[in-house]
Amino acid sequence: MIGVLLMSYGTPATAADVEAYYTHIRRGNEPSPQQLADLHRRYDAIGGTSPLAARTADQAAGVQAALDASHPGRFRVFLGTKHAPPFIEETVKAMAGEGVTEAVAAVLAPHYSALSVGEYLERARVAADEVGITVHEVRSWHLEPALVGLLADRLGRALQRVGRPPGATEVLVTAHSLPSRIVAAGDPYPAQLEETARAVTEAAGVTRWRTAWQSAGRTPEEWLGPDVTEAIEEAAAESAEAVVVCPAGFTSDHLEVLYDLDIEARAVAHAKGLVFARTDSLNDDPAFCAMLAEVVARAVP
Repeated sequence: MIGVLLMSYGTPATAADVEAYYTHIRRGNEPSPQQLADLHRRYDAIGGTSPLAARTADQAAGVQAALDASHPGRFRVFLGTKHAPPFIEETVKAMAGEGVTEAVAAVLAPHYSALSVGEYLERARVAADEVGITVHEVRSWHLEPALVGLLADRLGRALQRVGRPPGATEVLVTAHSLPSRIVAAGDPYPAQLEETARAVTEAAGVTRWRTAWQSAGRTPEEWLGPDVTEAIEEAAAESAEAVVVCPAGFTSDHLEVLYDLDIEARAVAHAKGLVFARTDSLNDDPAFCAMLAEVVARAVP
């Protein structure tokens, strides 16, 4: 049996867990009362907690089902998260306890950066070395044909919802912002988002598009831009009538989609007189889970 370590960011299970979660994100530094209150406010705006944990569990189950169908009995999927239980290290130990000696490590994010996917893989690798598990890494899958097709289909449906002529609608393909210093380091992250955006918009027949970034961290250093809200304002200034956001860097509904886009970005668009739409998240779409299963299976020599 080959273990499959699927990794995601993690989210607090309840409102009572938010402070510990935020402290973990801040590498042990407790948030200020104002920072904590702001995060609670954002969670409250989407119903109290994020659906990320449930969505990720559903994705893991979907990948397991797809692997069972294509490679019966060969793979077993485990879930580990970066900032909340079950932590990556805990899951790796559990895998060893189940007799796993070989595993595939993959992150539920399509684009590689040393500061994002790279950190997940490093934590998995260190934990696996401690318990004698050999790890095969999946670094990125941003141009998988099935992924491009799924995103293009969702983009086409979103464009139909806004109901504006193609030339009057600005498409923004987004991912989570990271510190700008990654560019000087030669990190592939910005280029990979551009590649995904180009492939998806071409498949959807879209010619008016750009990439943008969202959900930048609240730190003094410069982060990748333009922010999605800035891009929306630029689109309005360039006579757009509508804007469609395709958050290609995210695979499921969670705070950065349900609040940062559906509430915050939408409000900016409406204030500028633009019709707003967002592509549906991949979540546990069986076709998406089957694509991930194929990526996982290919990672084993």
